[in-house]
Amino acid sequence: MNKKTVAVIFGGQSSEHEVSLNSASTIISHMDEEKYFIVPIGITKQGQWLIYDGPVEHIKTGEWQKYSTPAIISPDATQKSILKIVGGRIKEIPVDVIFPVLHGKWGEDGTIQGLFEMAQIPYVGDGVLASSVSMDKVFTKIIASNANIQQAKYLWFYDHQLKQCDKIVKQIEKELQYPCFIKPANTGSSIGITKAHNREELEKALHYAAQFDKKIIAEEFIDGREVECAVLGNENPIASGVGEIFSAAEFYDYDAKYNNTASKTVVPAELSQEITDKIKEIAITVFKAVEGTGLARVDFLIQKDTNRIIFNELNTLPGFTSISMYPMLWEAEGKTKTMLIDELISFALESHQSK
Repeated sequence: MNKKTVAVIFGGQSSEHEVSLNSASTIISHMDEEKYFIVPIGITKQGQWLIYDGPVEHIKTGEWQKYSTPAIISPDATQKSILKIVGGRIKEIPVDVIFPVLHGKWGEDGTIQGLFEMAQIPYVGDGVLASSVSMDKVFTKIIASNANIQQAKYLWFYDHQLKQCDKIVKQIEKELQYPCFIKPANTGSSIGITKAHNREELEKALHYAAQFDKKIIAEEFIDGREVECAVLGNENPIASGVGEIFSAAEFYDYDAKYNNTASKTVVPAELSQEITDKIKEIAITVFKAVEGTGLARVDFLIQKDTNRIIFNELNTLPGFTSISMYPMLWEAEGKTKTMLIDELISFALESHQSK
């Protein structure tokens, strides 16, 4: 068997840097070393690219930077290589596939995918278009609306409009009422999100969200169950079963996700087959609508009393930590993490070939 060289890129400059380190540790630990030469590349919070050669355990702790050497991916399509810089000299390391394990800005938003496209190196996951429009919650909502998919009512604003904050507050109160959610349009892991119950909290929430992105979304509160579905594939994607989140906090914020052990996920969710099938159908519809490839996790709310299924958002590079729903959903379908990684790499090669 010819082993393929896979560059696993992690870290990054986004607010989800630490989540990326955890995801990368999980992925590298479950890659079949008989099939792949693994080349870990970390990006620091300052944006420096480093090739790492050391124990996988050091990635999660952040110690990896001590055992790293400067390296970059060449955008030269004739090279298809990592350029390792040692003592002023450059060593080329040919790469067969890139596995980006980057969450948030500059990793999940189409920017780094553009670099891979220029270099003409196959890469795991969604392309430039799907990544960029899915990262921006406003554009995701516009696309979902055009696909006739039910969503919560929402409004959106630019940060400079907060100079007239009173006007925005009154509009939100009139059209959405309390409680409501305020979100930055371009973050993941629930970073920057606040649930506002009154005018004072709403004003603070708007300014808080503006610290993370120039575009802000106000969304109506839906009293419902939080569920998620995983999608896998290219032209003919498949959907997993459905998992449910039980947050230890008022909503599933960053702390509830990663720090509060009282939060839990249940796979499969206790749902009727009819609702499960409908969620899977919508998940694939949204994935195709954004021209997804490889993978995505699609999040929903099931409204209490009515059982109305409401699309929330689509994540093109979902977490791969030990508590992440995406690999958990596929494990419930009989796919181990190692099997899932193999399939994702195969889909990356298939997608590249089709271009």
